[in-house]
Amino acid sequence: MRIGIIGAMDEEIALYLEAMGTKDTVSKAGITYYTGQMDGHDIVLVKSGVGKVNASVCTQILIDRFDVESIIFTGVAGAVNPELNIGDIVVSTDCIQQDMDVTALGFAPGQIPYADKWTWEAEGKLVELAMQASAKVTGDHRVISGRILTGDQFVADPSRVAALYETFNGDCIEMEGAAVAQVSAMNDVPFVIVRSMSDKADGSAHVNFAEFTHLASQRSYEIVMEMLKGLKR
Repeated sequence: MRIGIIGAMDEEIALYLEAMGTKDTVSKAGITYYTGQMDGHDIVLVKSGVGKVNASVCTQILIDRFDVESIIFTGVAGAVNPELNIGDIVVSTDCIQQDMDVTALGFAPGQIPYADKWTWEAEGKLVELAMQASAKVTGDHRVISGRILTGDQFVADPSRVAALYETFNGDCIEMEGAAVAQVSAMNDVPFVIVRSMSDKADGSAHVNFAEFTHLASQRSYEIVMEMLKGLKR
């Protein structure tokens, strides 16, 4: 099985690069794709860059150029669910673009105008596998499956966090997941997003983010590597 693994930042793919060992590189649209093997799987690893446009371009190339059979997005996020703490894990059930706002024309928050769909569900078997893998990773962190909110914004305002939770019933917020989800769904490619909380998406985000990104990336990596053991070869 050829699997695409995406992270937005260098820190989010560094451990995978080490694990791949020997690898080839292909550059397309200014993005570098690393092809190699991990745990008996053909892997295409890529740093998408931050934001929905980068994530969308990256995902479509993964599908068109590399013919991946499933996609895992891994990395960090800010907690929106007040019960989540730094280091906790969210495995996507679905994803929404929280910054899609055409409410002035009568559309619901997050609704893509004139589209039949604007909530993107992760593939059930991948979600189950990610949850099982999370249970095997040691640590005192909490793991939940839940809704991931995506927008081209770094949220660091407690009132904004509370509004997002109330409006969308989301669990965490980040900047790429719903873009990866939508492109994957449009191409009938299974996907799942695995996010580790690096901050609380509140006023302390600028302090917590740098401090905990390494730990959060380590936990996401451990979960994905455990997932690879359970995926059919």
